Amino acid sequence: MKPPQSAQFLARDSYRIRRLMDAARFLPAFGLVLLLLPLMRHDYSSEAPPTAAESVYLFAVWISLVLAAFFMSLGLRRTLDPPKKGLPQKEDSRPDPDQKD
Repeated sequence: MKPPQSAQFLARDSYRIRRLMDAARFLPAFGLVLLLLPLMRHDYSSEAPPTAAESVYLFAVWISLVLAAFFMSLGLRRTLDPPKKGLPQKEDSRPDPDQKD
């Protein structure tokens, strides 16, 4: 009989960051499928395709993808950028060649 396995602990913040990164990588493929849907569901029995409805759909998908990418980038920027405050400044020990003594 095997001993019961303990639940694997994943840090909540790093888990969410990785899932957000995965979603950002998947967004272009998801957008491509959404943009190709009108082509796949076109009814060829009628003479004129519903151009106005497809245009509204394509614009709605496009703006949704832009907004999704924007909000994902905000979430990733906060977590992946190092904080600017409190970092020690590295002093240059080399003398300035333009400075005269």
